Amino acid sequence: MIDTRRLRTLRAVADHGTVTAAAAALHLTPSAVSQQLVALEHEVGHRLFNRDGRGVRLTAVGRIMLGHANEVLAQLERARADVAAYAAGEAGEVTVACFATAISAVLSPAIAALRASAPGIQVRVLDAEGDQGLAMLLDSAADLAVAVEYRGAPDAADGRLSRLPLYAEPFDLVLPRGHPLADSATLVSLSAERWIGPYPGNPVHDVITFACQQAGFTPNVAHCSDDFRAVVALVGAGAGVALVPRLALRDMAPAGVVVRRTQGAAERRVFAAVRRGADSHPVVRPVLAALREVASSIGGTPPDTS
Repeated sequence: MIDTRRLRTLRAVADHGTVTAAAAALHLTPSAVSQQLVALEHEVGHRLFNRDGRGVRLTAVGRIMLGHANEVLAQLERARADVAAYAAGEAGEVTVACFATAISAVLSPAIAALRASAPGIQVRVLDAEGDQGLAMLLDSAADLAVAVEYRGAPDAADGRLSRLPLYAEPFDLVLPRGHPLADSATLVSLSAERWIGPYPGNPVHDVITFACQQAGFTPNVAHCSDDFRAVVALVGAGAGVALVPRLALRDMAPAGVVVRRTQGAAERRVFAAVRRGADSHPVVRPVLAALREVASSIGGTPPDTS
C-alpha cells in the first residue's frame, strides 16, 4: 500500500526541484524527505528521481506516479470537503494569499460581504506577490490564492489546482505633468524614455516588458519598485514614465503626473485558485463566491475557461 504522505513528498520535490527546498515547504528535514522518497520507491518498485546537479529530475515512472499523486491528493481534498459538508458546520478559517492591489480591490470588499452572508467564516490574509500565492497554495501555507497570469504559471489544465477567473485589468500610462507627450503619448512614442517598474520576477514586469516589445522596443528600466505608489511618486518627480495597473491607481491621488489610457497596451488577468477538489468545501465555497461577486462589479471579468 502506498502512503499518501509520501505522495505529498513526491509532489513537493517535483514542484521545488530539490530535496532541501521541498523539506522547507513540508516543514521536514532533508533527511526525512529523502527517507520518504526511498520508501516510496521501494513501494512502487522503481526509481522515481535521478540526480541532476544539485537538484533532482523525475524519471519516466516518476512522472507517471506524479500524475496519479495529483489525482489521489485531489480526491482526498474532495473527501475532506464532503465530510465538512456533511458536518454542515460552515464555520472556520480560510487563509488567502493575495497581492496588494487585489487585497484592496476584491478581497477586502469580499470579506466585508462575508460578515453578513457567512459570519462563521474567518478570512486570514497573507500579502503575496502575484507569482508567490500559488506556491503558498500548493505548499498548503494557504487555502486559496488570488494570483495573476504569468510566464510559467500553472494553467487551467493543471491537475493540482482549480481556477476561477476574476477580472482582466488594463494598464495605463503614467507620465510627469508637463511631459512633451502628455497629451498624445503612445507606447511607441515613449521608446526612448527611462522607465519605472517592478523588479524582474514580478509578473507585472513581464507584462510591461512584453507590451513594450510588442510595440517594437525593450524598455530601459531605470528604477525598480514593487510598490505602485512608489512608482507613481517617482514618475511625479520626473524620474521616468510607467505602465501601472488601473486598479492600483484607483485609490491614489497622485501629484505631478498625468494618466493616459492606452488601448490594448497591456492587461493583467487575475484569478482565484484552490487545490483541486477543495472548491466544494463549505468554508471555501462562500469565499470564492464573494470574490467572484465583487470582481463582477469591477468590469472586464474574463470568461470562465478553467
